[in-house]
Order: sequence, then structure tokens, then C-alpha cells
Amino acid sequence: MEQHTGTPGRALVEAGELVAGSMARTAAGLLFDDGSARVRLDGGLAAWLRRTATAADVDPSAPVSPRARCRAGAALAFAAELSVTRAHQGRAVRADGFLTPGPGDRAPADEVAEAVVLAARAAAGEWRVRHLGYLLAEAAVSPDLDAAVVTRGLRLATALTGRQWVLLAAVGRRERTPLPMAPLPQDPRGWTAWGALEDLGELQREGLLDPPPAAPRPGGAALPRLRPADLRLTRRGVLVHRLLALDFVRDEAVAAALADLAG
Repeated sequence: MEQHTGTPGRALVEAGELVAGSMARTAAGLLFDDGSARVRLDGGLAAWLRRTATAADVDPSAPVSPRARCRAGAALAFAAELSVTRAHQGRAVRADGFLTPGPGDRAPADEVAEAVVLAARAAAGEWRVRHLGYLLAEAAVSPDLDAAVVTRGLRLATALTGRQWVLLAAVGRRERTPLPMAPLPQDPRGWTAWGALEDLGELQREGLLDPPPAAPRPGGAALPRLRPADLRLTRRGVLVHRLLALDFVRDEAVAAALADLAG
């Protein structure tokens, strides 16, 4: 294992540069040296992210590869990045005790942050790390979501494929980018289209998208053909979409996923 220098926690966030780019160093400065930063984070939120970074750096739950360490640092950098955006949007950091350490010097938010760090370390699809970090920033300004609901949303999200995240993003932006009206193929020959339809079917069966899969009709009558334009986020889908800030998924990724579905 390579040796890391610098302040524990700060070194972890800076290591995220391999995944998050130069923004990781900016975020590290914002969290660990905010006196010289041009922008500031809410004190409680910054303390939470520093606490998370330091704990993940000093006492990881298991041996961590250098690349997995970079992903953990990047997730915290992305959390700081979106927190700045949310502050500029006027979204106040919650003041309901979510970020405040209690017995054992542990806050409800610490459980969420630890789970996100673990998920980021395990995220082989590294573009997903951005959205895992965004989950922390979104949870910090969402007083209607307690730690249990946020953890449920994270659990739902980490069970999905990357393409399923993108499909949720596509449905979530349907008002500004209409979905295709053409019916989806029922028995595609190509593996890419088959896999995309499997991803979509799982989202329907797991209750993240409506309508649910069509049930067989008596007498073997033909089933109605689903169109992307028919799809809607369920409440589960809204939770995942909101926590992961899937509005930030790139348009080209959405277009590619929809093209996969069309075969």
C-alpha cells in the first residue's frame, strides 16, 4: 500500500483528484482551510464532511486499495462541490440535529456518510462517484428526509446498474426533454437492446418506474407495447433521482441509454 502524506482527511479528499479532477484540491482547501477560501460552507456541514474524511482516512473499515481510496476522497469532494451550489441556490443546511453529534460523538448523518464512503470505494463505474457524493450534499439540505429514508435511498441506488441510473435521469427530465413516442422492441436480437430492456424491466418490477410490467392477458392476447413516453417516476424513483441529483447526468449519456432501448 502506498504511503500518504499530509493532514489525514485532507489527504484523502486531495487524493480524489484522480477521479474528480483539480476540483478535489479546491474542495480539500474549502473543508480544511476555509479561512483562505473565497467561498464558505455552513460550519456544521463542513465539520461533518471533515469528520467523515478524517475517519475514513485514519481508520478505514478494511484494507483499501489506492484507487478505492481515491474514489472515497472524490465522493467527499463532490459533496462539497454540490453543497456550494445548493448554498448559492438558497437552500439552507438543515438544523434538526441531523448533522449534530450526540451520544458517542456520532450524528445521524455520520451513518449516511460512512455508507456513502463504502459505496464509493466499491464503485467500479467511477462516474457514479459524483452522484454518491451529491447524495451527501442533498441529504444535508433535505429536512424532510431522515437518516433512515436517506439510507434506504442509497441502498436502492447501489443495487442498480449505471444505465438504470441514466434511465431514471431520462424519465426525471421528461418535462424539458420529451421521451420517444415509438414503442420499444419486444424481442430485440442485439444484446445491447436486450440488456437495456432488462434494465428497464427491473426498474419497473422494483417499483422505481411506472407503469409496472404488463401482466399476461387471458387467452394469450397481445400485450400493449410500452413507449418511453409512458414512463413515470414512482415515489421510490423520485427518492433515488433526488438524492443522487440525477438532473446532473449528462445529456449525451441519456441519449445513449435511450438509443440502447430502441435497439
